[in-house]
Amino acid sequence: MTAVREDMLIPKIGIVTDIRQDTPDVKTFRVNALDGGKVFEHMPGQCAMLSIPGVGEAMFSITSSPTNKEFMEFSIKKCGCLTEWLHQMEVGQQVTIRGPLGNHFPVEDELKGKNLLIIAGGIGIAPVRSVINYCRDNRADYGTIDVVYGARTPADLVDFQEMQEEWMKTEGMNVHLTIDVPSEGWDGHVGFVPNYVKELNFSTDKTVVMCGPPIMIKFTLQNLMECGFAKTQVYTTMELRMKCGFGKCGRCNIGDKYVCKDGPVFRFDALDQLPSEY
Repeated sequence: MTAVREDMLIPKIGIVTDIRQDTPDVKTFRVNALDGGKVFEHMPGQCAMLSIPGVGEAMFSITSSPTNKEFMEFSIKKCGCLTEWLHQMEVGQQVTIRGPLGNHFPVEDELKGKNLLIIAGGIGIAPVRSVINYCRDNRADYGTIDVVYGARTPADLVDFQEMQEEWMKTEGMNVHLTIDVPSEGWDGHVGFVPNYVKELNFSTDKTVVMCGPPIMIKFTLQNLMECGFAKTQVYTTMELRMKCGFGKCGRCNIGDKYVCKDGPVFRFDALDQLPSEY
């Protein structure tokens, strides 16, 4: 269980130094400390609490890799009061930020030396982008990297330019994109992520990192198991259930676990130990 350090509870001030419009409802915010550099260090899969005083506070994935020593990034979908305010921000404005919160994907041990299959849907690309770029920056430590990513339309593919210009040109890395419905000008795959994963029929010598809508995760896991994968090979993150970030509000409590302290990253065989309503 991750211990709660005092410095995680005290918000620090960050300044927004760049804003990128990724999709019609997703923006990526670059955040620096007031004196430059990163507000704090983190590992892939960890989260931070962003807040605008007087408006609210919420948990977001840190989408930049810890190998990036210059800034932190957050890809945020507009879907509520706080995110509406964030999407109205301009470069130079300040936010409060605290973290890092939760555990992380085990890139330094369990994933090291493995072939990786990274699966994401929609804004689920946000937490795994950190994993992907960490592995790219430490390329010699990992085998092949396959990324399967799907969104509703081509316009909804987050980080599409980075995928084309960087990921697809990385040696030993294959990017498989799909959209839910046919769109004019799209000549790639059309179909939902779970079915696409089954069509691709990956060999089972891979460790899987997965994030996306719960329904996508459910059917993708089912299809992976039909292809011969075991639950011990699959990791996911369940940060949507997190609220306070340090085990006090109880929102993420299920059975004997607190997602914010014992997760948000779990291996799927560990989830079998939780009550069925989870």
